[in-house]
Parts: sequence; C-alpha cells; structure tokens
Amino acid sequence: MIDLGFFGGFPVAVLGLGKSGLSAARALGNSGAEVWAWDDSEDQRAAARARDIPLVDLYTCNWRELTSLIISPGIAHTHPEPHPVAALAKEHGCEIIGDIELLARAQPDTGYLGVTGTNGKSTTTALIGHILELSGRRVAVGGNLGPPALDLDPLDTEGMYVLEMSSYQIDITLSITFDVAVLLNLSPDHLERHGGFEGYVAAKRMIFHRQTTPRSAVIGVDDEACRKIFADLTAAGDQLVTPISGETPAPGGVYVQGGVLRDDTDGQAVPALDLKEVASLPGVHNWQNAAAAYAACKAAGVAPPVIAACLRSFPGLAHRQETIEIIDGVAWINDSKATNANATAKALACYDGIYWIAGGQAKEGGLAELEPFYPRIAHALLIGEAESAFVEALQGKVPVTRCGDLAGAVETAHALARREGRAGAVVLLSPACASFDQFDNFEARGETFRALVEALPGERDERDMDKALAAGRGA
Repeated sequence: MIDLGFFGGFPVAVLGLGKSGLSAARALGNSGAEVWAWDDSEDQRAAARARDIPLVDLYTCNWRELTSLIISPGIAHTHPEPHPVAALAKEHGCEIIGDIELLARAQPDTGYLGVTGTNGKSTTTALIGHILELSGRRVAVGGNLGPPALDLDPLDTEGMYVLEMSSYQIDITLSITFDVAVLLNLSPDHLERHGGFEGYVAAKRMIFHRQTTPRSAVIGVDDEACRKIFADLTAAGDQLVTPISGETPAPGGVYVQGGVLRDDTDGQAVPALDLKEVASLPGVHNWQNAAAAYAACKAAGVAPPVIAACLRSFPGLAHRQETIEIIDGVAWINDSKATNANATAKALACYDGIYWIAGGQAKEGGLAELEPFYPRIAHALLIGEAESAFVEALQGKVPVTRCGDLAGAVETAHALARREGRAGAVVLLSPACASFDQFDNFEARGETFRALVEALPGERDERDMDKALAAGRGA
C-alpha cells in the first residue's frame, strides 16, 4: 500500500466507499491522516465500519476544516450536476481529487504510462504490463483495471506504473505527467457525465496534459476524433507523437495491415509479427491494441524483438472475448466487458454463425452501428431491461428470442446450437449494455456466464480449441 504521509495529522474527506474509496480511506488512515469517510449507501457504510474506517456525515460536517475531498470516479462532480457533497466541497474551496492523484503525489519520481480510450483500455493496459514485466522492468498495473492505485506497491525511479485511465479518473487526476500516454479510440460514451461528446473528448485528451519531449503520445488514428487530436498534437510539437492503427497504414507509426504488425517509426515499415498467429488477440480492434502496446513499450525503451516475443505469450483478459469452453465443437465466448454497441461491433466482426446474447441496461445510441454485422448472427438471445427495445431494433433482421435472463439465454443458445449444427458456431455473450439491471458489474455478469457454461452437458476437447476458434473467426 502507498504511504500518504504528507496528509498525516490532517482531516481528509473520502466520498464513495467502493473498491477505490475503501483503498483510499485505508491508505490515508495508515498514513496518519484523520479520515472522514462517507457513502450514501448504508450497506457501504456498514462495510466500512466493519473495517474500522471512521465515518463522518459529509452533508453536515464542518467543511472549513477540510482541504481535500477524495471522490470515487463514479460520483459526478460536474455534469449532469455535482453530487451534493461535491457541491459543498466546491463552495468551501476544497480540492476534489481521486486516488490516482494521491498516488502521483506520493510517488512523484516514478515512471507513469497511461492508457485511455472508449474501448480496448483494459486489454492494452494489461498487454503493456505483460511486455514490460517480461522485459525485466519493475511495473505495477492498476487504476481502472485490477487493484486500486493505492493498493499498488511503491516503486523506485526505475519502475513504472501502468495505469488504465477512465475519463472519470482523468478528470480528478491533476499531477501526473505521463511519460507515455496512449489514446486508443473515441466514440460516444458517458456523455451525461461530460456534458456531451465534446466534453468527453476534452476529458480524454487531458491524458496528454503537460507532456514535453522526450515524453510520448501514442494515438489511434482509426476514428475522426482521434485523428484530429493527433493532428493538433503533431502541429504543436510539444511531445513525441506516434500514430497507430489496427487496419490501415499509419506513416511514421505502428500499424497492422493484413494481420501483420508493422513498425514504421524509423521509416522502414518493418514487419514485426503476424498477429493472426496470436489467438489471444483476435480481430481488428485487438490488432489496434497490439499496435498501441508495441508503440508504447518501444517508447518506454523495450527492444522491438522483445516486444514481439512478449505479444506472442499474452494470455488475454477475462471477460474480453474470453473463450470459456468448446462444447460439441461450439465455442462459448465471454465478452461481458462489451458494455456499448461499439465494443460489441468489434466482437461481432470476429466470428460467423453467432448465437448472440445481448441486453442489459442500454446506453445511448442503440444498435444502429451493429447492422453491418447482422449477416454473421444466427440468432439473437435477449435479456434484461433492453430486451423490448432490442427486439424492436432486430425484428425482421435476425432471428430473435426473448430470454429474460442470462440463464435462459445460455439454455436457449445451447439448445439452438445443438439442433442447428452449424460448423464453427460461436455463442457470444457481448451485451452492448451495462450490467446494472441484473448484476453488480460486468465481472459478475461474466462470472455467471462462465458458471452456466461450465455446467452445460456436452463433449469437451481442449484440442479442438484453436480449430473451433479459427473456424468461427471472421476477421
């Protein structure tokens, strides 16, 4: 755990006692701070009380004694309107920051590598951590992925924190200047929290704040918003700027063409790796992730042949196109992390003969961008709050069954796949929705899917894994 001794003896407010909030409260308490913790949920307050974390009602406390409010990223402090406690903090001139900001203040001399974007953040962050660790660098990976920032180990000047940064976290992190900052892609998401798409783009762009040469910006150029940021930063010339792409040439950068990862950072377009041979990184979206990880790790000083070797050994992440089982020749894929249509589109592009499990708590935009992939779908099995809206969107375009919940969808998909006997069929949980209508989070949804699939009858043969995936992969 990170030492926050600079807060020793001072009262510090903590709002939101989920994973990161509890971690911040513990770290502050262990460092001698006077912790004033609060959560609007009685259950969360009870959990904190059981861990001996002091609770103070932040609605009625004396704000004149406080200088800092540590706020959980999910709590609004600007749009659509500030949480009442955040409003009180602003009224009294109290800074509003997050746990990653505390890490930055506690570890100012360590290296920092940040990854953001609408989709692919977790895979890219994990992939970079994997490469750096195998190359001999001392790293700690966390932030929006894995352990909370303050649960990470302290590092020396030779180490590097590899942090997945959501737009919410960037908003409340003031002190980090990333040695290498990665922006993968941008599509509409979390618009209510940023006052629209322009505000969302502005928040993501802040990952490059204060960078100067030799610090590096790695930017995907496969969407219009990112291309504009790339052009702006290149024109300004403040830091080194490297373009990356998962599908087209990116002169002077790292890109994938025909499945082959190419390094053109030295103007040679050197073929580095055939990504079609890396089963854990299927599809164009993962090829973009691989290009970003390659460019970021090269900027961090890792030799290209080492990067390529480490990419080959990447095991993949849970809930991101994760193959659970091959049952009677049918691949069961857990892509629970796909909480919006853009993420689901990337998964649908990778397979044919798809029994698609979708639905949950819908986000803005609906399913319109998925229409090009409908010919790949054998049957859509719908669940959750979005079920009726998705039926209306899909009716007449793909076969649809309303299943209500995940257990019903798995049972129906299993029966359909057995009856229809499609070669290379895939059952794909890629909901295009948040999970909060029926689950605590996407991880819980994915773990429930795993348990349901593992309980299914049928013949399993691990030797068929690569064969079945190759038959089902359409990208």
